[in-house]
Amino acid sequence: MRTVDVARESGYSVQQVRDLERLGVIPPAVRADNGYRSYTLLHVHALRAYRGLAAAVGPVEARRLLAELRTATITEAASAVDEVHARLARERAEVLRAQRALEGVRAEEEGRDDDFMTITQLAEALGVRSSTLRFWEEEGLVLPERVTTLRARRYGPAAIGAARVVVALRAGGYGIPAVREVMGSLDGLDGVEDARRILRGRLERLAARSVALLRAGTDLSAVVDATRGTPGSPE
Repeated sequence: MRTVDVARESGYSVQQVRDLERLGVIPPAVRADNGYRSYTLLHVHALRAYRGLAAAVGPVEARRLLAELRTATITEAASAVDEVHARLARERAEVLRAQRALEGVRAEEEGRDDDFMTITQLAEALGVRSSTLRFWEEEGLVLPERVTTLRARRYGPAAIGAARVVVALRAGGYGIPAVREVMGSLDGLDGVEDARRILRGRLERLAARSVALLRAGTDLSAVVDATRGTPGSPE
């Protein structure tokens, strides 16, 4: 196959095919005596697999995975792909956990009482360090009340609920700026709904990544089979 043929079949441009070959995404093409590249169906499968992997885990990780799949055993290759699926499942579970925590905040606001917790008590309840709560305070994520005479922190129901959301979001892989966006939305008139929207968007993006990985499945299998001489593999 010519470069233009591979580009047409894979959906990439001619220059992108050359660039991805240079980056090691696909095996080096055979060079004819006249210097022209000669590709096979394996290169098409590798490029299509890369597209799906890049959408699922990012281009850098996709390049690493493809290189690994071309040299790993069948067991190792299957394990590497399974780990990507498992990673997406873990991220999805954590976002769902954040959603549940958000609903818990709303329920606590509706049934709020006068209970307060010290920083030590809250840290123990959340399974984090007191220094973590202080850091979140500095970042404006969880704001305690203070006992004026002792300057000791105390957390009311609203702060406790907010801290639970922060724990869930951080466990779900959200960076501080993203957490700040969610927590900031809680202060608005439609705060809870805004936060729900942010989390729904994250779930939609995760779904798109999972679908991209599923679409890449056939091409990934072809790459793994071809590099091991499996009968029926593309040549």
